[in-house]
Amino acid sequence: MEFFYILLVVLLLVFTASFTLAIVRTLQVDFPNVHIPPGVDQPGKLRVVHAHMVFTSAVGKILEKIGVCTEITFTRYVRSGKKRGPEPQLFLQDLHFGGVPVRLYLPRVPSAAPRPATIFFHGGGWIYCSIDSHDNICRYIARESGSVVVSVGYRLAPEHKYPAAYEDCLNASIHFMRNAEHYGVDPAQISVCGDSAGGNLAAAVSQTLAGRADLPRLRAQILIYPGLQAVDMDLPSYQQNRGVPLLLRERAAFFALQYLHGDASHKQDVLKGSHVPPEMRQKYKKWVSPDNIPERFKARGYNPQKTHDITAEIFKKFERICEPNLCPLLAEDAVIQQLPESFILTCEYDVLRDDGLLYKKRLEDNGVRVTWCHLEDGFHAILSLYDYGGLSFPSGKRGLDRIVQFIKGL
Repeated sequence: MEFFYILLVVLLLVFTASFTLAIVRTLQVDFPNVHIPPGVDQPGKLRVVHAHMVFTSAVGKILEKIGVCTEITFTRYVRSGKKRGPEPQLFLQDLHFGGVPVRLYLPRVPSAAPRPATIFFHGGGWIYCSIDSHDNICRYIARESGSVVVSVGYRLAPEHKYPAAYEDCLNASIHFMRNAEHYGVDPAQISVCGDSAGGNLAAAVSQTLAGRADLPRLRAQILIYPGLQAVDMDLPSYQQNRGVPLLLRERAAFFALQYLHGDASHKQDVLKGSHVPPEMRQKYKKWVSPDNIPERFKARGYNPQKTHDITAEIFKKFERICEPNLCPLLAEDAVIQQLPESFILTCEYDVLRDDGLLYKKRLEDNGVRVTWCHLEDGFHAILSLYDYGGLSFPSGKRGLDRIVQFIKGL
């Protein structure tokens, strides 16, 4: 019996040592690629948040290797967020709109007139996060703006590839727009909103609904550091912020490929620009080009890279890359001209900054009114950290307050 216990202790020590070593090796691979500029909001706190994310990823990779679960499954569990308690100022209801799970946030204070509403699509690279993970943002918007918020729990990749998330967001939006009065909402005062991947979905849904004569016209679209194209991941912001958390350049490509294909096997092709044929790149150069980005955003450095040749196999894999429902920045002018008033939030230290800047220019060039909020010390996903306990980021709250101000002014 004593031998059995000794053997058990030895095995436990070996497993613990192996587990620790695997984590250390993972951290050694991830951390050297990270750069946190001194100009970001709370750089020390950002290091802590990023370290937690890297540690989560490291544990997930180990669990995947030993067959417990996939890294994505484990990371989803960690990032999914926990259900919060009741909200004194809001009624919360979990429902289904068009077969899609949603959470409704209704202000408790009676209103003499129908309220405005915001349909919210959460971020998370199309593969992470949930209604619960963005519950704090939705509560804040509903509480501070006095409007109804509908948060949509769309299907996630890689299990559900493009266009599943887009279709869920569209179907839930249409259901709500057709039944808005049942929830005390003015059908003419409905906006769509989303952060990161959710901003992509909000832009795509807005474009689709812009041409619908059978539905009320959207009042506005609110795009929070949106990812709007995958044609060129070598724009100035992708170079300058390639190693800035919480979204590294390589992860941006990884997320886009998981959504499009359900795997990231061609990540290097996307990063090198060898996934788009020259004629396609030339066609969209009028919209996706560093020439359309103000010079002040190139001050931190920009070195145009030579694109590589594309093979027929790669081209076939990326035939859908130019679909506006996937890359809203590539929509035709006739569609852009029909879009509602827009709010775009960008962050200086974010790889997706230039996607937002390019879309802002496209909207303004086509006569669409744009309110632009640029967080000079912001980084990707900062709004989600506005009340992150002792690690809160004031710039995130400033961004949220600007969104609330915009909604109240509609």
